[in-house]
Amino acid sequence: MAIYHLEAKVVSRGAGRSAVAASAYLSCSRLYNDYDGIQHDYTKKQGLVWQEVFLPEYAPQEWQDREKLWNAVEEVETAKDSRLAREFVVALPIELNREEQIELLQEFIREQFVADGMCADAAIHDTDGRNPHAHILLTVRPLDEQGHWQYKTEKEYLCMRNGEERGFTAAEFKAAQNERWEKQYPYKVGKKKVYMVPSEADAQGLARADKHPKSTRYGRQNPYLRALEQ
Repeated sequence: MAIYHLEAKVVSRGAGRSAVAASAYLSCSRLYNDYDGIQHDYTKKQGLVWQEVFLPEYAPQEWQDREKLWNAVEEVETAKDSRLAREFVVALPIELNREEQIELLQEFIREQFVADGMCADAAIHDTDGRNPHAHILLTVRPLDEQGHWQYKTEKEYLCMRNGEERGFTAAEFKAAQNERWEKQYPYKVGKKKVYMVPSEADAQGLARADKHPKSTRYGRQNPYLRALEQ
């Protein structure tokens, strides 16, 4: 009887982890992390029965080498507390033979992740023949069709029109301007700073306190990443 098990984690630099180390573990290999100069060696680990790297068609083909893939991730994520990857551990049905388990996993990864621009590094472990399970390591940032990393979050400006406030990204605001939406800036009103649109402030002869427009606190998350976390 198949037993359902799914474990999801985030590989975070802030927690002392690295994507290169996670990849070395799942592939039972030796990989070098350019970011911190540490070589992670799991070649003595047992139980690896299959492994594969999955890439969108527009990803650099050199990333078939998992060491190059995850070092590219470590390079683009510059913050000391960056989220580097997502990691899933999934139990596989023991009723299926090995070939069927692999085909099931390949189809799942291609349809659910690679089709949306994610790179995936996967392996099947089964140390004693009774506990087949898959490790799946995913890039946090999807790739666009030009092979460039997409954003995690994008700045979202809070704009006003006729008393209504709405958020726009920089690209969206270019079109919103034509519909008379305005960004809000801080202006000096007595001893206070008050956010208002330039047309209103200019009519009152107010001086702008600084050049930074009002925006949401955390920005707008990439819609794919938001869907993945739900």
